[in-house]
Amino acid sequence: MACQRIFSRFMPMATSKVNISLLHPRAFSSAAGATIIDGKEISKAIKKEVKVEIEEWVSAGNRSPHLCVVLVGDDPASATYVKNKMLACKRVGITSTVISKTSELGQVELLEILDNLNNDEDVDGLLVQLPVPDHIDERTVCNAISPMKDVDGFHISNVGRMCLDQTSMLPATPYGVWELLKRSGVETFAKTALVCGRSKNVGMPMAMLLHTDNRHERPGGDATVIQTHRHTPKEELKRLALGADIIVAAAGIPKLITADMIKPGCCVIDVGINRVPNGKGGFKLVGDVDFDEVRKVAGHITPVPGGVGPMTVAMLCKNTLVAAKKAITY
Repeated sequence: MACQRIFSRFMPMATSKVNISLLHPRAFSSAAGATIIDGKEISKAIKKEVKVEIEEWVSAGNRSPHLCVVLVGDDPASATYVKNKMLACKRVGITSTVISKTSELGQVELLEILDNLNNDEDVDGLLVQLPVPDHIDERTVCNAISPMKDVDGFHISNVGRMCLDQTSMLPATPYGVWELLKRSGVETFAKTALVCGRSKNVGMPMAMLLHTDNRHERPGGDATVIQTHRHTPKEELKRLALGADIIVAAAGIPKLITADMIKPGCCVIDVGINRVPNGKGGFKLVGDVDFDEVRKVAGHITPVPGGVGPMTVAMLCKNTLVAAKKAITY
């Protein structure tokens, strides 16, 4: 029970009786209709909370939390993600280290690196930036990280505990979506939620967070959850979406969710990040939602960029602090 009380300070899963938007007014109304959920502002609030917690932790005689990221290969997007994580860590007071290796690194060598970091008492949080090169098995790598240092929440122990409604490291992106919903005052209790996507890192854990019992050790949203994916027929997706109070789009298909699929007042969370031609010889980022049209019908909506993306980094910082405090007992 003591462990649960400690962890609840870092993972405030509000009940349906509290409108957290009154405490954290981080959403603003759009002239086109929907209230825009501002992930940038909410993530700033969370990082500020983490920074204060770290200052208290260090003032009590502890060292700063330490996150280590292993980057294999030269993928530009991965390098950018790692850079953003390091900047966020610096701003909240987390010490960070990046271990960069070429794509020729073998799986055995990578596992040896992870084993050494697992046994390094100066490292609190540990992750391997995904994706890894094709010759390395992603699941083997994720399971090679100590669950106590698994700030991505991808180790099988953390996944299993999450599915059993037990306290665990939550994957940063669905954890961030959860915070967006709660801090924007979006009700989940007894609502119908459609999760469009079934990835093990986003879609599956998002569905688990939304549907599980709020009375359990790891409180959930008490929603009725429907899950679809990229192979769900478009007409079936539309039928299901029209009955949803909340839609989380995470299928990786640009503009998959269109205005004719939206029930008026529905909350639409767009997790998708897709690069598409901008008509000028370059590219632009768009989500899985047709934002300009859907915002005319929805009640709440997240933009891309500036919605879910900043939250992922903020929740990673929060998980690193939890790991440093050893707030979860395995």
